[in-house]
Amino acid sequence: MKYKHLSLEEREKFYALKEQGFSLREIGRRLGRSHATFSREPRRNAKYGVGYLPCKAQKVADRVAKRQRYKAPLKNPRVFLYVRIHLREPFGWSPETIAGTLKLDHPGESIHHETIYRYIYSQKFKTRGIKLWQYLTLGRKKRMKKQGRSIHRDSKIPEAKSIDLRPEAVSLRTRAGDWETDNLEGKRSDISVVSTTVERLTRLTLLNKLNDRCADTKTDITAKRLLEYPKKIRLSLTQDNGPENSCHKQLAKLTGLDIFFCHTYHSWEKGSVENMNGRIRRYLPKGTSLDQISEKQIAEIEHRLNSTPRKCLGYLTPYEKMSELISGLT
Repeated sequence: MKYKHLSLEEREKFYALKEQGFSLREIGRRLGRSHATFSREPRRNAKYGVGYLPCKAQKVADRVAKRQRYKAPLKNPRVFLYVRIHLREPFGWSPETIAGTLKLDHPGESIHHETIYRYIYSQKFKTRGIKLWQYLTLGRKKRMKKQGRSIHRDSKIPEAKSIDLRPEAVSLRTRAGDWETDNLEGKRSDISVVSTTVERLTRLTLLNKLNDRCADTKTDITAKRLLEYPKKIRLSLTQDNGPENSCHKQLAKLTGLDIFFCHTYHSWEKGSVENMNGRIRRYLPKGTSLDQISEKQIAEIEHRLNSTPRKCLGYLTPYEKMSELISGLT
């Protein structure tokens, strides 16, 4: 039988029956409760110096219950530990990923991702001095609202094909093989940058350190990485209007990709790679000198990103989802 706390009405009946001289067992029988419940009740909720009064006992019980909820803000110790462990390193999972995998790892347990966010950002919960927001993807002290830019200008890249001409299937993510690419900068004075290329459906991420910002370097490494995948997984590529993308015709010839360009100042139009760059900032914060980062470290970051379960993939990893799609092709 599931335990239920006494109500004020039950406490008043208990008090009245006890004053009439009934035994605890008889009181328990009449109220449908264990006699042990009423044995503990006066000891737990009696007001010192006043004795047991139902209204006072109810206030004491409410105060204790509120304090217990304050001490365990994430439901119970199992959920609490699961959230804390997977939020921090070496996992570094998002609250949505944690909420989704909790149900798989511990059937019967559940928590909403908003509950985790409130726990992270609320000042009333004790976090033992740990700034949990720093473990989130963007590491922001305050939660931000989504906002976009309204500026619209034409591309300066010669013969650039506008994103307006891109097939609707790309936006809907109904097929594999549609990629987005961008460069991630470190310090302004750095020579090196990191090339980020993301497949829209599987969120598979390809990271490479570029020793310069030249268009030829970007084109060569992007072509080399994309040619590792079957032709049916190389359908389109969306990029911005940066000078590193000026060799798009050569890239299209090498890979067979149909290349499209975002509107100027509309980086959100290639949202997959922008989102991924935000995740990468967890490992390469703004201001980090990429000249000091080795290719091995970049490869480790790529592996970690592609090995993390994603809510949008049914909690599969990008590696697992891409492998599933390629197996389907063969």
